[in-house]
Amino acid sequence: MSAKAQYRAFCTTAPDVPVFAQPWYLDACATGGDWDVVLARDGGRVVAALPYFHKQKGPFRYATMPLFVKMLGPYLLPEYRGVLKKEHGLLDNLIRQLPDFAAFKQNFSPAATNWLPFYWRRYRQTTYYTYRLHDLHDLARVKAGLSTGIRRDIRLARERVRVVHDLSLATFYAVNQLSFTRQGLRAPYSEAQFRRLDAALMAQAARQLFFAVDDQGRVHSVAYLIWDATTAYFLLAGDDPALRASGAGVLLAWETIRYASEVLGLRCFDFEGSMLPGVERMRVRFGAVQTPYFFVWKYNSRLFELLEKLKP
Repeated sequence: MSAKAQYRAFCTTAPDVPVFAQPWYLDACATGGDWDVVLARDGGRVVAALPYFHKQKGPFRYATMPLFVKMLGPYLLPEYRGVLKKEHGLLDNLIRQLPDFAAFKQNFSPAATNWLPFYWRRYRQTTYYTYRLHDLHDLARVKAGLSTGIRRDIRLARERVRVVHDLSLATFYAVNQLSFTRQGLRAPYSEAQFRRLDAALMAQAARQLFFAVDDQGRVHSVAYLIWDATTAYFLLAGDDPALRASGAGVLLAWETIRYASEVLGLRCFDFEGSMLPGVERMRVRFGAVQTPYFFVWKYNSRLFELLEKLKP
């Protein structure tokens, strides 16, 4: 049985593999490359895994983050976490099995707090931040943590728009893309790629769409929520630049939080945070906690590293 087949079986019983590391999610996101995995065992049983996505550029094969995948990194079964001797051994086992890539670059899940065996193997690390709300079961406490300005924006937006879930994917994608257009940015994914991801999430009952619509039928804002066994993720969003003053984007952010709590019964909400100052300020106004995660990388080819640094 291949490592991927074993990993698929492993993920059916492992209790908290993040959605981004699920085999079906990686299948949907492996555009322009492919994914694979290395496994570590204890007593013949798979207890740890490190999935990765790899691409080819000329003669160079390298590991990187695929489209729509916010985090990967090593996953250990809960009983193997926190005991450093066990962690170190399993992590080193995984690292030694990785192919000889020209480069390896991954964002680790916030749950992966031990990168020391990677350091010993001459990998490097930068700390990034996401923003999370915890204890969603106490929604009143979460609501009390909202800033006065956020509560005001939610109240005013409710007077201007209503929240629905049943508009089309084409409508969602069109509004989502307007945010990139407003910033003069090229859309990072096509509608076909978005639909491929959505089909995979729909098959797993792991996503919900949110639309803020006014009485004239205009869509002010959209949001795309996905989840796994422990956490909901604010994966995608967008606003019509001509209608941003309505505050609908803030309302939808709150509605996704409320949905994660009241409908899904989850305890954690991840804003998929940004390092941008303006985004950080907004997440903090929602009461979200700054949460570190590791970006871990290594260049094994000096030529590939030079080419990466020279590219525009």
